[in-house]
Amino acid sequence: MKETSRREFLKGTAWMGVAAMAAGCSSNPFKFFGPSGAPMQGFALKPMKKVRVACVGVGSRGVGAVHRIAMIPGTEVVAIADLFQDRIDRQLKWLQDNRKPAPRKTFAGPESWKRVCEMDDVDVVYNVTPWHLHEPIASYAMEHGKVALNEVPGCLSIDECWKLVETSERTRMPCMMLENCCYGEYEMAMFNMVKQGVFGEIVHGEAGYIHDQRDLQYGSRYHSLDGHPDAGKAGRPGWALDFYSKHSGNWYPTHGLGPVAKYMDINHGDNFDFLVSLDSKQANYHFYGRELYKDWRKDFKVKMGDMNLSIIRTKLGRSILLEHDVSSPRPYSRLNLISGTRGMAMSYPEFRVALEEKTGDGKAHKYMDPEATEAVRAKYRHPFWKVAGEVAKKVGGHGGMDFIMDLRWSYCLQNGLPLDTDVYDLAAWSAMVELTEKSVDSGSRPIDCPDFTRGAWRTAKPFTVEEIDLAKLPGLVV
Repeated sequence: MKETSRREFLKGTAWMGVAAMAAGCSSNPFKFFGPSGAPMQGFALKPMKKVRVACVGVGSRGVGAVHRIAMIPGTEVVAIADLFQDRIDRQLKWLQDNRKPAPRKTFAGPESWKRVCEMDDVDVVYNVTPWHLHEPIASYAMEHGKVALNEVPGCLSIDECWKLVETSERTRMPCMMLENCCYGEYEMAMFNMVKQGVFGEIVHGEAGYIHDQRDLQYGSRYHSLDGHPDAGKAGRPGWALDFYSKHSGNWYPTHGLGPVAKYMDINHGDNFDFLVSLDSKQANYHFYGRELYKDWRKDFKVKMGDMNLSIIRTKLGRSILLEHDVSSPRPYSRLNLISGTRGMAMSYPEFRVALEEKTGDGKAHKYMDPEATEAVRAKYRHPFWKVAGEVAKKVGGHGGMDFIMDLRWSYCLQNGLPLDTDVYDLAAWSAMVELTEKSVDSGSRPIDCPDFTRGAWRTAKPFTVEEIDLAKLPGLVV
């Protein structure tokens, strides 16, 4: 049976779970879903006395990952893999200089990631590689009994999403996307406000990734994937821009979408239904290249528009505006807006709140003054930030959100708790890459969103405001 036909068949078997539940045959109505295993929502491994981590990719963001992980009690970097030995050597020196344990093994080369996945003394594979490697590495890690942690987006296509879902279900290994923006101080405060009903019934959200990356994509930080002799030189398109030259749509959706999806309990009480997407024309990457680089390749064309706009509707009728622009000269923003029947909040360009005290009193027609806004922010500060915020800011990583994220998944693994987001969340958020491209290329027609939970979103436990007890992580100092 073809893959697409098999999945269509599975969609048509929803009655099996409902019938089983009605007949009292199973406490889990979705037991029959997932041809390759059991559902992973709410799944937790046994507590780990020590979390042994292999870091794959230490050329850019992976550098910070090594440093943060080495500072978390009960967590150790036991292996490092990268294309280049000199990158590994720099991390070995940092660990030595900071009196942290040296990795037991390191591997350099194109398939070095396979070696760390195959190690017996590794629990977690922390994947910080170019996008096209996210799914292969995560799948291979789970096949070898490792927890897979993927940088964003978690994968690039619907087929890759399904591959990760089915591999996680079959191997019974968690697969989480390292979406650090879900752990930002303002994002988590707004999540706390949503859960306490401050905004009333949630109706609409806005999410985005507005980040001028022209210097980055034409710089030397990202090497090219095509083996060009000028790879790594300023003015030579890096690997991300190689993708943009071939594709339309939103190729980096999750920084903005992840927090809004959590506000709306996507996959945990609601689900993406369909979307419509369009691209603007492409001007900025071409203009930038022509203006700054004498040897700019005149034949190099970027397909992706400067701005991608997508509108998503959920099964419960909520709406989400999703934006992506990494080439226009404008200030950074993730939008991060949530709106309901009693008011709204947003965190870019700054944390702002507008709330009604009584229905129809008009107080939400303008933002609260700075003093009142600060009082709201302090009142609803998330427990993670109350407990570990000061340490996180000292360690760093996008204002501390990276450390809060790493601290949390390690805490969950050490204490036998489910990870905050699961493989279905990774799939639903990452699927926007292909779905937006399909809509753009079809003339902005509506595109249905796959339900990676196979209906389990209706009964899955909603996201909750969890806490971290640092007594269970003794020795957390910086």
